Amino acid sequence: MEQGSAREGARPAYAPGVFPHAPAERRIPEGRVPEQARGEQSRTAQSRTEQSRTEHARGEHTHSEPPAPRVVRRHSVRGQILDALRAALVDGELVPGQVYSAPALGARFGVSATPVREAMQRLAVEGAVEVVPNRGFRVSERGPRELAELAEVRALIEVPVMLSLARTVPAHRWSVLRPLAEATVAAAAVGDRAAYAESDRAFHRAVLALSGNEQLVSVADELHRRSQWPLVSSPATRRADLLADASEHTALLDALIAQDLNVVQSLVREHFTGADG
Repeated sequence: MEQGSAREGARPAYAPGVFPHAPAERRIPEGRVPEQARGEQSRTAQSRTEQSRTEHARGEHTHSEPPAPRVVRRHSVRGQILDALRAALVDGELVPGQVYSAPALGARFGVSATPVREAMQRLAVEGAVEVVPNRGFRVSERGPRELAELAEVRALIEVPVMLSLARTVPAHRWSVLRPLAEATVAAAAVGDRAAYAESDRAFHRAVLALSGNEQLVSVADELHRRSQWPLVSSPATRRADLLADASEHTALLDALIAQDLNVVQSLVREHFTGADG
């Protein structure tokens, strides 16, 4: 704006279209550009275009085209600690009602307190633990009523979906899930509660994923995870109980392949009310 004002306030000493001190024959009508000037402008524009292409080919960037940022990838220590804490919760190593400090857990896992604290904050959001100021985190205490409520909500979500899938999904697509069902049996056979919990959720995610509804899969998986946390003063789950629960996965697959809707509904409801469904 300042430059424009200055030009308006100081008019040139020569008429428009006339170069200063130029002879009369070089006077240029307004709005006209001589052929020579047009040629020079064309060559200049072409030179700039070629220069830009050359810089692009060399990988050079102008100020208007900043280089793409580098993608930095690093392994997540917090993710590992979060998985380890979840396994400890399911195994009962982290006792409901007891307070654990981040430094103590960090020493246990051989890491600093920071990733442990971040992982515990995530568990607090999920409801697995509660923050205790200046002390650490208390493992949440859950009773049978909460477990029953979770089972009811899971049934409301999953039973209609599985019945719908049983009517529409061809048998060969159910057969692909057989290894996931067998993985739950393998984990139950050795009494590995944490491995069973993970394989159990993997099987249910794979079944629900056939619906194509990612939000449903995410919500159902979160409810499933919460249902796996131990109750207050609950006895350790016996291997026989885990095996009985795991066998329901293979039975459910057989019913889905046979499109036996009554058996599907019955198995799913019974599975949710079990110890680790």
